[in-house]
Amino acid sequence: MTFPIVERPGTGADPSVPVRHAVIFDLDGVVVDSFAVMSEAFAIAYAEVVGDGPAPFEEYRRHLGRYFPDIMRIMDLPLEMEEPFVRESYRLAGEVQVFGGVTELLLTLRARGLRLAIATGKSGPRARSLLDDLGLLPFFEHVIGSDEVARPKPAPDIVERALSLLDVPPGQAIMIGDAPTDIASAQGAGVASAAALWAPPDDIGELLAAGPDVVLRQPADLLALCPSVPGR
Repeated sequence: MTFPIVERPGTGADPSVPVRHAVIFDLDGVVVDSFAVMSEAFAIAYAEVVGDGPAPFEEYRRHLGRYFPDIMRIMDLPLEMEEPFVRESYRLAGEVQVFGGVTELLLTLRARGLRLAIATGKSGPRARSLLDDLGLLPFFEHVIGSDEVARPKPAPDIVERALSLLDVPPGQAIMIGDAPTDIASAQGAGVASAAALWAPPDDIGELLAAGPDVVLRQPADLLALCPSVPGR
């Protein structure tokens, strides 16, 4: 099933939307703005494990959505960076911000009877701890980390796990992500995909080339695709 673009210059589409029962969110870059914290944690981990020189955070950011150890392998960096990166991420968690409009979006989706889950490149414990600190954990029935599935994004496992836990078929769900890995994971699971652009990626062209079914420029755009669930 193909969705129109909700907000892309020149389309002006007014979709007739099927009822969705669930929304699966990526975390970083969609629900929370954690890039400054990631950058600092990555720089500290790089200095501790690799040594002097600039930490290649821009390259790291291009791989977001993947599990941290997988990114280290892709970048040919030591897996030992994970321990200080996680340590510093916990220490700096208080600096992470919720994107404007996201809390209101979650409130409205829940009021409309939709079921919500997180499928993130982070580990499950770290994701749940962060959401709890931000007061957002109660919005989500399930928070699934990359360490809790056999194959992390871009494989479909994490989205399939969310569908299983929510007991929702693929055709009644939509996945919101800000990276090509999110789109690929949703597509592999047979779930409609939406590209979130409120934290513009380094390469929007690459994200759009991944073939999302819809493009959202602000959180509230999702509401056009998520009417109230009958009977809830």
